[in-house]
Amino acid sequence: MSRDATVTIYVTYEGKAGARFDRAYYVDRHLPLVMHHWSRYGLVEVAAFFPAEQQAGTLAICECRFRDEASVDAAFTSPEAPAVMADVTRFTDIAPRRVRATAL
Repeated sequence: MSRDATVTIYVTYEGKAGARFDRAYYVDRHLPLVMHHWSRYGLVEVAAFFPAEQQAGTLAICECRFRDEASVDAAFTSPEAPAVMADVTRFTDIAPRRVRATAL
């Protein structure tokens, strides 16, 4: 697999300092759930990033690497996608935003 063929999706959560975001649940439960459901469609890696200090703005970033564009589409339209999305309310009230990144 060529790294150039991979597609990166960043999922960000923006909010006020102190907004409900359960980091432990996100890392220990949600991300494994995402990998479990979407690895069969071509998700190859997930990673979570948090700001060094709690402040308003970006509270969390998830980097999702997919094998290719078809993998992204397959995962987000899969029968498992509703379960992945429904799990979001277990760790936050913030609506996630998705951004496709391209290498420069």
